[in-house]
Amino acid sequence: MLLNRIWIGMFLIAMLMALGKLLFWQDLHIFQTMINSLFDAAKSGFELSLGLTGALCLWMGFMKVGEEAGAIRKMSKIVSPLFSRIFPEIPKDHPAIGSMMMNISANMLGLDNAATPMGLKAMKEMQTLNPEPEVATNAQIMFLVLNASGLTIIPVSILALRATNGSSSPAEVFLPILIATFFATLAGLIYVSIKQKINLFDKVILAYIGSLTAFIVGLMIFLYSNPSWIEPVSAVGSNLILFGIITLFIVLGIRSKVNVYETFIEGAKGGFEVAISIIPYLVGMLAAIAVFRASGALDGLIDLIKMGLVAIGFTTTTFVDALPVAFMKPFSGSGARALMVESWSTYGVDSFVGKLSATFQGSTETTFYVLAVYFGSVKVKNTRYAAMGGIIADIVGALTAIFVAYLFYRHNVELVQK
Repeated sequence: MLLNRIWIGMFLIAMLMALGKLLFWQDLHIFQTMINSLFDAAKSGFELSLGLTGALCLWMGFMKVGEEAGAIRKMSKIVSPLFSRIFPEIPKDHPAIGSMMMNISANMLGLDNAATPMGLKAMKEMQTLNPEPEVATNAQIMFLVLNASGLTIIPVSILALRATNGSSSPAEVFLPILIATFFATLAGLIYVSIKQKINLFDKVILAYIGSLTAFIVGLMIFLYSNPSWIEPVSAVGSNLILFGIITLFIVLGIRSKVNVYETFIEGAKGGFEVAISIIPYLVGMLAAIAVFRASGALDGLIDLIKMGLVAIGFTTTTFVDALPVAFMKPFSGSGARALMVESWSTYGVDSFVGKLSATFQGSTETTFYVLAVYFGSVKVKNTRYAAMGGIIADIVGALTAIFVAYLFYRHNVELVQK
């Protein structure tokens, strides 16, 4: 419903802006410009979806190999001790534990198609422990906030889209996204743990979360102190990790006696289906965004935000041009994706704004969509503080994305300022 209002609002605001330009500034070409941008957007959305097919087939194929080789099961075993602490109300042998671990492990690997069914199954299994079926339990809230924060190790679709749009280094955003999504998840976890009185100083929780936090903070401090290392760490490190994961999946497949090639082909077919299925959503959102920008409404909104930031003392406002992606992401993944792609058309896929848009897109999940689908599947009406936990994760993820963007993409900012 909310996305429907946003989409309609873009067209109506564009109409009002265009009428204003026609009547008060005598811009006789404004409607022609808007119609041209509308059809150009529809064409771009279709071509982009088709171009995305190859990259998605590639990644979905490798992900299927990892799934069949038991990568998700192995990740589930690794996080099992942590889960028993942050979900204390669920018995250790309850089937919900396995489904939750499989869901979060699949999300971390970017396996959205596998993660959602597992997540819905986990919600139904947790609902069997719910004494008040219409009120969310503590475990369900923790699970939903962890899903909404969207911790992802491999942002498959973003890397594929960057490659399709001609990026010279598609994986350059890999580490910034990982850092942003980690802190978003950490913020959501801390908030819910405080609400549920979970002891975050438990030795096991500290061992997991403390070590990861220390590593990521240490990496950021090192890169900030040694800027010459940023490019090699971002480019070489990201690509090395990604190819290392691909190799690991293949090796696991061999050990598990999986027919690696046939499994890859099966997964690749799924990638084709995903690419085709997003065409209507991408065309629809790109069309709305195109007329919104062509009318001058989007640029006017961004200028107002910049003026406000300057008024309160900000010395740089380059990041503001990417903010529409951050604003849209909690409501619609497809809408945020379309805004990200639109920013690439305007500023360039490898520009500061283009890279920050990709980092915003990967920093969190679509909070309100996740809440609606998961709670709706078990008919929970009172979600308590779940939405607030997701919003906090979204805000922290966006702020972290801005910080790491200025850290990793400093060279691009300098070029913009020059």
